[in-house]
Amino acid sequence: MSDTLLDITLRHSLSTATGQVPLKVDFRVRAGQIVALTGPSGAGKTTLLRLLAGLVRPQVGIIKVGNETWLDTEKKIQVPPQQRRVGFVFQDYALFPHLTVRQNLTFALEKGQNPAVVDELLSQTELGQLAHRKPAQLSGGQQQRVALARALVRQLAEPSVAGPRVLLLDEPLSALDRDMRLRLQELLLQWHRRYQLTIILVTHDLAELFRLADHVLVLEEGKLVREGSPAAVYAQAAEAEGPGLYGEVLACRVEADHALVQALMQGAIHNLRLPRHLAESMTPGRAFWLRYSVEAPIVEWIK
Repeated sequence: MSDTLLDITLRHSLSTATGQVPLKVDFRVRAGQIVALTGPSGAGKTTLLRLLAGLVRPQVGIIKVGNETWLDTEKKIQVPPQQRRVGFVFQDYALFPHLTVRQNLTFALEKGQNPAVVDELLSQTELGQLAHRKPAQLSGGQQQRVALARALVRQLAEPSVAGPRVLLLDEPLSALDRDMRLRLQELLLQWHRRYQLTIILVTHDLAELFRLADHVLVLEEGKLVREGSPAAVYAQAAEAEGPGLYGEVLACRVEADHALVQALMQGAIHNLRLPRHLAESMTPGRAFWLRYSVEAPIVEWIK
């Protein structure tokens, strides 16, 4: 999967709380990558996804997807959103309020596509018992699961169809509790492997970023300021003070003078014996850098 799928050059004007900010990005996404798009609020992350989906027309830009050109402002090429093979999960879910959960998913099917995928997605996202409800009858987390399932409908309905399969996810799991978030992260990884999806997701959750992404784009004030693997992007500053390991707390209990911590580190679960005074801060889901010194382990929290 080393071939470039998305080749993107965009110039656009962002409206922010501090005024107009120019969005200037130029990057490539390899086929089959999971790319995390992160950075402070107002940096242009959501606008960038909407530009890729064709929901906003940039002032200047080119978007090439494989051998297709979705956008070329100079040549006046603008493929409409419905003709781009893209699934999009919006921050506000954008569900049809008058349709049930099942109808929201079915609506996303193209003519002639196999409706069996709807039942498959309802089951996988644990929405089967809610299929008859309308969005107003669901919690925020349930609505977010419906939005994620709907974004996948066209991608999964005909897996044999040639062409790009791109998912654009704007903080897709932010409203979910930790257990459901972890389950859907694993499900996203399974879908990614099975259907060879290319995914660009906006996230502020470093644990999610390290678990899902193999490439990171950091956007600040409309510009890409850093990119690379999660370790390269986030470990660079830490390495100046000595090597460390990224971890996420799974569980913690106190025993005698120690905090016994179970943590996810480097893709595996590790058991750590740390000083007792750290136990109060070792809440499940918290991300940290762990370094070792002569005197004692050093834990640095990641906000």
